[in-house]
Amino acid sequence: MKLDDFDFHLPEDLIATRPVRPRPAARMLVVGPAGMQDLHVSDLPGLMRPGDLLVLNNTRVIPARLEGRRHRMTPQGEAVAGIEVTLTQPDPSGGWRALARPLRKLAQGEVIRFAAGLQAEVAERGETDLRLVFNLEGSDFDAALAEAGQMPLPPYIAAKRAPDAQDHEDYQTIFARTPGAVAAPTASLHFDDGLMAALRAAGVDLTEVTLHVGAGTFLPVKVEDVTTHRMHAEWGEVTPEAARQINATRAAGGRVIAVGTTALRLIESAADAQGQMQPWRGETDIFIYPGYRFRVTDGLMTNFHLPKSTLLMLVAALMGQERMRDAYAHAVAEGYRFFSYGDASLLLPGEP
Repeated sequence: MKLDDFDFHLPEDLIATRPVRPRPAARMLVVGPAGMQDLHVSDLPGLMRPGDLLVLNNTRVIPARLEGRRHRMTPQGEAVAGIEVTLTQPDPSGGWRALARPLRKLAQGEVIRFAAGLQAEVAERGETDLRLVFNLEGSDFDAALAEAGQMPLPPYIAAKRAPDAQDHEDYQTIFARTPGAVAAPTASLHFDDGLMAALRAAGVDLTEVTLHVGAGTFLPVKVEDVTTHRMHAEWGEVTPEAARQINATRAAGGRVIAVGTTALRLIESAADAQGQMQPWRGETDIFIYPGYRFRVTDGLMTNFHLPKSTLLMLVAALMGQERMRDAYAHAVAEGYRFFSYGDASLLLPGEP
């Protein structure tokens, strides 16, 4: 299985830099064995059955991009360097892993000062990233980060424009509860209160899990044989109640439909070989590519993904490579908007 098998041409003007409003007005390509339908996210309640279960990721994106200054004394006097830091994931031993630009201007033991009284010591410097220990903890850290930080927009958006105040709302789901992600579970950005109410009125059940999306979600696959790629690890949790709801849905004949690849990867990590969900908490580096046998997932709502990405491999595993190749060609031809602020697809492998 070669990396080029997951390549496609995407015109630059199809990369969305802002979401549509209202959120459910985004277009949605429905893909099943009988073909494709061009609909909208607002049509989702009519595509579900009573007793179906949507699995939502309630992670909350933190404003992980920080602008700071490093002060260093030299024989010529104080040298000040501007440093851009992007937090990538909490470190088990305390502090945060982070990317920094320019990395070469930092040494272990130096301090970076940010706004809102926030500062961080370089506890460890690697070849590509840092471990930072901040001067604040808990709610004090959260409050300072909210004031000093910016939303960590994906590289393909950040290359086109700088983050602004609107992104604090746009790049956050309405059910975000547990802080820790540095990228949004973007399929969930299409939901608003009205859509949630319509789903409940249609007899659709909802449950929440948590997977803190890391910056590694944007890392390119660099190996030609994709089966040798190693995934980044991300922290997640499936509560006993969420596991119970998923098991009950399957026992009653309902469909379990993940909203986003993050929710899908988490529930597949937590399911046993017989397809029974277990309460689960920890890190997962599950890599899903064609040939994978799904344990609990009956469908997936997701945005359109990068060429040669692990997420494109995941949807090909669920739907088949040829079907997804046709779906993406259709999406490009019909002018669907791609990536984090783009349109959605609803993938139902077992449905006509």
